[in-house]
Amino acid sequence: MGVRKREPGKLTLFLRRPKVEQAIARIVSVFKYAFFAFFMFLMYLPIVVIAIQSFNTTTGLIYQFNGFTFEHWKNVLTFDLDTNLANAITTTLVVAFLATAVSTVAGTIIAIGIHSLPKKKRQGMVFLNQVPILNADIITGISLMFVFKIVATILPGTFGMPSLIVAHIFFCLPYVVLSILPKLAELDENLYDAALDLYCKPAAGITKVIIPAILPGILTGMLIAFTMSIDDFLISFFNAGEINNLSIYIYGGYNRRLAPEVYAYNTILSTVIILGLVAMYVSSALKKRARLKHDLHHA
Repeated sequence: MGVRKREPGKLTLFLRRPKVEQAIARIVSVFKYAFFAFFMFLMYLPIVVIAIQSFNTTTGLIYQFNGFTFEHWKNVLTFDLDTNLANAITTTLVVAFLATAVSTVAGTIIAIGIHSLPKKKRQGMVFLNQVPILNADIITGISLMFVFKIVATILPGTFGMPSLIVAHIFFCLPYVVLSILPKLAELDENLYDAALDLYCKPAAGITKVIIPAILPGILTGMLIAFTMSIDDFLISFFNAGEINNLSIYIYGGYNRRLAPEVYAYNTILSTVIILGLVAMYVSSALKKRARLKHDLHHA
């Protein structure tokens, strides 16, 4: 006796109608774009609020906007600031640029070294590189503080700007390595050997062949390092000594009205970073288009 097939119900037949399927697809599409728009709104709302406050004549009150002014921007661009704020911004930028430069160069060398290891050793080094990234910032900050306090007993004066710079290099370095390793994995394993076979010296083979090939990863790591450094509070708080960067300055002024130049500075910084990312994206797209035209022309 054969098994009787179960006929689809009325609801199933209704949902299978072409017009109903089209309507459901439209509703799903609307919800998808609405969710995306809501998510982007939440992501960029703080940046928009800070940008609005940077033009506000009413200082310190984010819920009032009584007038429009460029005075705060002018003060930041001409560095006509309160002494404490000027010192905090200077410290932030000096530490960020030094930490970014050192971690980018060192991270590139370390990533190339890790990539050249055998597979098992490479996996072990990648795991060790992940530990500082996954570790809680407060644990990293306190651990580094203990180390720098011990060093300061031997070398007085190291707990302050030197310890702050080294601490930022320490937590930026793994992000640079992590950004470069995937680009190295995409390279042909014989590329470096081919460069050596063409009478290229080992150092020149790395600088003229390997580094240009992984440059997007290096730039990505550099931007991440700069963003992490200029934005850090916890690790800076435990290792800055008597000096303040901007995050510590803002935290110290949490219960009082912040100077409006703080909003202008953050808006300028966000604008510069966004423009840099757009420039990188456009440059990459133009290079891909030029490469595609070249390949089609020689096909």
